Amino acid sequence: MSTDTPDASAGDAPSRAELAARIDELEEQLSEATSDAGDDSKKMSIIATKGTLDMAYPPLILASTAAAFGYEVTVFHTFWGLDILHEERSKNLKLSSVGNPNMPVPNAVAALPGMDRVTTSMMEKKIDDNDTATIEELIDTSLDMGVEFQACQMTIDLMDYDEDDFYDGVTTGVGAATAIQDMAEADIQLLV
Repeated sequence: MSTDTPDASAGDAPSRAELAARIDELEEQLSEATSDAGDDSKKMSIIATKGTLDMAYPPLILASTAAAFGYEVTVFHTFWGLDILHEERSKNLKLSSVGNPNMPVPNAVAALPGMDRVTTSMMEKKIDDNDTATIEELIDTSLDMGVEFQACQMTIDLMDYDEDDFYDGVTTGVGAATAIQDMAEADIQLLV
């Protein structure tokens, strides 16, 4: 009984040069694979769906904070959340006084005409008094830190927005498929 395999015969054996070339090829593949595996970057994906003054802050604060901690961050803005990225609309976001259990006024009073203006003014004063960053400042800071703000193309079309009306640096023309792919690749996914 022979222990030799058919591949071990002298006529089928690769030459030293072929072996050296194969070793070089395998070492290069190993180097590429380990350099990719050594990438410790983390990703965060946020979906922003609301465009009220109080709901504009959470995705912006979370995005800028995560970027400061080294996360690669994308924030996909859709429906009313798109107003956060709209230069004009973001300066006039309102705070709804109805249905918010933490508002300092009862719902019966909050439903009166003009109360949204009152509660919005109260919040804007609080923001100003506490020297809290404005929405524009948070967007600029986040963009400087590498956060990618994405504007939903379907919502742009639905709301008849002009892409030029968004802050410089906002990525327009993004669809739901891109947002889903981004979420699938992210370590942290948030819906705000």
